[in-house]
Amino acid sequence: MLPLEGRSESIFIITTVFLGISFIAVCLRCFVRLRIVKAFGWDDAFMVCAMLLNILFALCGITGALYGIGQKSKELLLKGTMETAMFWWWLGQTSYVWTCALAKISIALALLRLTIAKTHRLILFTVIGVTCIIGLVFWFMLTLQCQPVEFFWQQIRLKLDPEANVHGTCMNLDSIIAIAYVYSVTATLCDLTLGLLPVFLVWKLQMNTRTKAALAAILGMGCVASAAVIIRIPFLHDYKDEDFLYATANISIWSNVEASLGIAAGSLVTLRPLFRWFRDPSYAGGSKSKSKRTGGSMPLSSINAVRSNASGTHYWRPDLEEDSHVVTTTVHTSNQASRTSSQEDLNPKHSGTFFQGVNVQKTFYVSADQAS
Repeated sequence: MLPLEGRSESIFIITTVFLGISFIAVCLRCFVRLRIVKAFGWDDAFMVCAMLLNILFALCGITGALYGIGQKSKELLLKGTMETAMFWWWLGQTSYVWTCALAKISIALALLRLTIAKTHRLILFTVIGVTCIIGLVFWFMLTLQCQPVEFFWQQIRLKLDPEANVHGTCMNLDSIIAIAYVYSVTATLCDLTLGLLPVFLVWKLQMNTRTKAALAAILGMGCVASAAVIIRIPFLHDYKDEDFLYATANISIWSNVEASLGIAAGSLVTLRPLFRWFRDPSYAGGSKSKSKRTGGSMPLSSINAVRSNASGTHYWRPDLEEDSHVVTTTVHTSNQASRTSSQEDLNPKHSGTFFQGVNVQKTFYVSADQAS
């Protein structure tokens, strides 16, 4: 290993910091989904997988920086660490592709939960499909750009000894750069789509403009990774630089920022219940609250009453006698639920004599003053 200096030090620090941010965000997401909300879904599973790959990607960058990524080739050849540094660079870039792809898929699946319109669902499935296809193509080209694969990092031996027993061929670098540009542009478009689509999802909601804007901004946080992709694009031509590990340091840095930002932003969207939990630790989506009934109190519905005629007084007020002098007013809602509503059915159907719809019951005594 080499002392950290110059661009190697920048790679080490930035990669470590953003790895920590993304890791904390995913841990908080898992706590919310498993402990508070108790609804761990496929989007959460994909984000956890993305985090695991991001750990591998970050470790490649950190280890590679210790072996010379970001330093001049002449120094690395003299110190004998360039081959190892090239290996960690190759492994890091191949893991980077699927780290970002799984993060995008997770964000798209999360938005699918909120989507009703077929057009929006088609857009999200298109984003998932395009992400998988372009990611697969780019991954194959990065992984198999040299034949055999190990020739990518072993070709350094030829610079030290032209007669070294190392043989292989590598793909034209122009092709690698071309697919890198295509991947970057596609990733930017997908990120922006995931960021702008929530605006249309909340546009018709019954809430004020300020609330809509805040909700759209929260749901659209997944697009912040596009900023890192855009910043990285001008550095892609450095793939052809003869001083490869030194010239591509910016590509390594912004690739790590992109992956970690995407994971962190996609996870922060799910943390709203965490703030409620901080204010009230007893709050939990799946917890059962126990309450004590005070003296003289009665249930708001007949859930605990004897199943009798719903039009009778005893059905709603089991504390009263059947012949009590009372006047009862009942309001029944329609049993037709809105098909366009994404909320839980407010009119559940029950078997037996249990009522259907939402019932509002008002009961009061009728009494007469006795003349003394």
